[in-house]
Amino acid sequence: MDYYENLQINGHPPQRRSRKPPWRIALTANLKSQMYWQPGQPPDAGAEFDARETVESIAAALEADGHFVHICMADHTLPETFINLRPHFVFNIAEGMGGDAREAHVPALCELMGIPYTASRVLTNALSLDKTQTKRIWHSMGLPTARFQEFTSSDQPIDPALPYPLFVKPAREGTGMGMGPESIVTNEADLRTRVAWVIETYRQPALVEELLTGREFTVGYIGNRGFPGGRTRPYLYNFEGYHFFPVLEIDASRSVTPGVYGHAAKSLELDEHGAPAYLCPADISDGLREQLYSLTRQAAEAIGACDVSRIDFRLNAAGQPMLLEINTLPGLNPAVSDVCIMARAEGMPYETLITEILYLAAERFNLPRPVIHQLGSMAVAEPALLLPRITPYSR
Repeated sequence: MDYYENLQINGHPPQRRSRKPPWRIALTANLKSQMYWQPGQPPDAGAEFDARETVESIAAALEADGHFVHICMADHTLPETFINLRPHFVFNIAEGMGGDAREAHVPALCELMGIPYTASRVLTNALSLDKTQTKRIWHSMGLPTARFQEFTSSDQPIDPALPYPLFVKPAREGTGMGMGPESIVTNEADLRTRVAWVIETYRQPALVEELLTGREFTVGYIGNRGFPGGRTRPYLYNFEGYHFFPVLEIDASRSVTPGVYGHAAKSLELDEHGAPAYLCPADISDGLREQLYSLTRQAAEAIGACDVSRIDFRLNAAGQPMLLEINTLPGLNPAVSDVCIMARAEGMPYETLITEILYLAAERFNLPRPVIHQLGSMAVAEPALLLPRITPYSR
């Protein structure tokens, strides 16, 4: 019985729902150790890929809940892997191998093959990777985000409404890739030089934004809109169907990239010299906290995010929160990922976080329960589930 099973609701402990049958789960991921390096790739290529410790931790959490987990490399071999494995469910953390919508590859394959999967759908994952398109949607809906312009060439006319200093970053990368002190530009010459570098290095447009110099926050949540009464742990969620974690403040003033939460800072361990300070729960007013939660919900619903996401904010000069970007496939490393830091700060066990993501997705798909056969004292969905965990192309 985990921490949340001990919570009291209206003076009574919540009822524990009956355990669902075990499922054969394909855990799809791209591992740093299995990245295919190509000539001409940027110096931080593969920064978004996961460490083996992350996938092993997720697998252990799912197995502790009674499921059978197979770690699958999300590359060109994945269709054949799915055909042979016949998973009941896909737990997806794959970043994709390339292209401007690479985070949508696994969801698209799952939908083509009719396999339920965790986290956001195809269009949402394609949109969220494209920071410019996401900001355009938010702006059209009246949500606060810094003024911006996308550059496809370094000689493109500059919007005169953009005030210096400005911040330049790749339009379709995450994990702070392409971001450092050099990203801050104060004049046209430096702007065009940095834009040219981003376009040439990352082979994609450069997103130029008004520089926000206020405090930086990130907000993670699990849930989907709707009454949570039928969920495995309904008491976790508010009446709209969401569970917001404590707000995390990132203080990059002392990091290796002062004032910039870039890849060099994100790659360091929490207590390593040069790492930012991760302050959770953030020391903020109740009013700001509720404002961040409200904007998180609105921003996520604007692009159709599902199950789990994390949204980054910075305050402007007036102290108002501005949306930076959304991560619909947030990191799930139990030691260092932002969502896991937030969950740990409120006392949520890692296993609870992972299984809630699984069952939120199962609820969306109305997943039928597998047929259970009794094999002595062991219940399995079918004999194939007794296969050992497979890891294609393991080294």
